[in-house]
Amino acid sequence: MADIDYAVADHIATITLNRPQRKNAFTLEMIDTWANALIEAEHDPNVRVVVLTGAGGSFCSGVDLTVLDTIEPTPLGAKNLLTRHVHRVAHAAEALNKPYLAAVSGDAFGAGMDMALLADIRLASESARFSQAYIRVGLVPGDGGCYLLPRIVGTATALQLMWTGRVVGAQEALSLGLVSAVHPDDALEKEVLELATQIARQPPVAVQMIKRSTRLGEKHDLRTALDLISSHHAVVMSTEDSHEARRAMVEKRPAHYVGR
Repeated sequence: MADIDYAVADHIATITLNRPQRKNAFTLEMIDTWANALIEAEHDPNVRVVVLTGAGGSFCSGVDLTVLDTIEPTPLGAKNLLTRHVHRVAHAAEALNKPYLAAVSGDAFGAGMDMALLADIRLASESARFSQAYIRVGLVPGDGGCYLLPRIVGTATALQLMWTGRVVGAQEALSLGLVSAVHPDDALEKEVLELATQIARQPPVAVQMIKRSTRLGEKHDLRTALDLISSHHAVVMSTEDSHEARRAMVEKRPAHYVGR
């Protein structure tokens, strides 16, 4: 089996981290495959939702520390490890206009937690644990944690988690807003698939425009956001799917969307 599995079914692309013997710690080869999978999903018209998960009861324990032995032992070598490799996933995730869901079971530690933060929505199993564990090995969050975590849980809580590296269980993660829901371990896959399917059944262009407007709105003032949404609204209203949605509502039948 490959260290990362990518599969598409019923308009849902699933990326599975598949190194359970290492708690899905990622290698540089996995990073390339992961980033390429996100890029492929973005450009595949058959894909409407992307789901990220881990095999073997763990999400991702971060970078495989053996990777550090392969880089040039200089500050430039350490920087290039991130900018030329690990950050490829962050850039691909940011460029993904389609919904990106993370199903977190077991440990999401260090860069593994950062990778979960890149998702639009995180759902957790009862066994899920989160930790910004970088501080324990004398490092700083290297894959977007300092940027993403404060925007999700607030600055003070984010700093506390990053400064201490303490482990947060699933229920606390829910109370902090770090995850949207907690499910029994044996039900997480089903619940994530149900949510992904529900989203995939909506008009795809409208779904993507909602994501783009929301993400861009985090960086702009209200006037700019309203100007942007007026343009997005006009584009969406002109699509075949928008017309189909209105017809289906009038005719009281399920709508059938084609993604344009």
